[in-house]
Amino acid sequence: MTDNTSDDVSRAPSLTLLGLGDMGTALARGWLAAGYSVTVWNRTPGRARALVAAGARPAESAAAAVATNSLVVTCLLDDASVGAVLEGVDLTGRDLVDVTTGTPAEARQRGAWAAGRGARFLSGGIMAVPPMAGIPEAGGYVLYSGSAELFETHRAALAVPFAARFVGSDAGHAALQDVALLSAMYGMFAGVTHAFALVRGEREIPLKEFAPLLSGWLTAMSASIEQTAEQLQSGDYGSGVVSTMAMQAAGIGTFVGTAHEQGVSPQLLTPYFDLMKRLVDDGRGAESAAGMVDLLAPGDGR
Repeated sequence: MTDNTSDDVSRAPSLTLLGLGDMGTALARGWLAAGYSVTVWNRTPGRARALVAAGARPAESAAAAVATNSLVVTCLLDDASVGAVLEGVDLTGRDLVDVTTGTPAEARQRGAWAAGRGARFLSGGIMAVPPMAGIPEAGGYVLYSGSAELFETHRAALAVPFAARFVGSDAGHAALQDVALLSAMYGMFAGVTHAFALVRGEREIPLKEFAPLLSGWLTAMSASIEQTAEQLQSGDYGSGVVSTMAMQAAGIGTFVGTAHEQGVSPQLLTPYFDLMKRLVDDGRGAESAAGMVDLLAPGDGR
């Protein structure tokens, strides 16, 4: 490991980063650009070469990297990788921030594991892609949950690559909201995929002209998200509903029929349509789509 003897470097805020995949590398570059002293380690040493050339300090082992700084960030393949990399490493007095993608249960277990080894713990869910790092106007952010004290201590450092949002002391809440947001994203992508499949074969509908219609429509429909939240919180799914489940379910045949006419499989839509029909069959056709949440999570429903 290189010797940090420069006065300028010694005064620079510092941290350790374990894991130099695409996201880890983007995080490191963001901190380096902001003047941080960053000690890096990766299982494959060659991945650190470009970062070392940019000013990062390489560590010979994960243990050596952890020993260098109080703030340790892990950005690895999965939770099992975090456990394997830090196995036997002394974490006493360290602040461990894990931005590895995982489940809420994994984050909670990792938090208890870290506490048992004398470390404070924060779990992070990154709502961004690597090219957005260090570019505030790109809108990327990281959800953090776990130790509020850790978050406040290192808020400035955590906010360098992406905006930092603390979402509670339950270590699993960042991962839970991360997956919830990404799940909504994939649901949107499913609809976008189906929409393009429907129109792609029509020469007189240029895809580049259809695209702004699609994005504009989705943006307009996103206003319903807050209404759904209010209905779920109040338990009132029927007041002021403009487009009831019965009304929407009546149009399912049109959507499926159009797909077949265009030679498109309706498989991305049919699971949602099945839930709509179940709600109507349960006698709840006068309600909004919020009622379908009960079908997915009956334990939390009415």
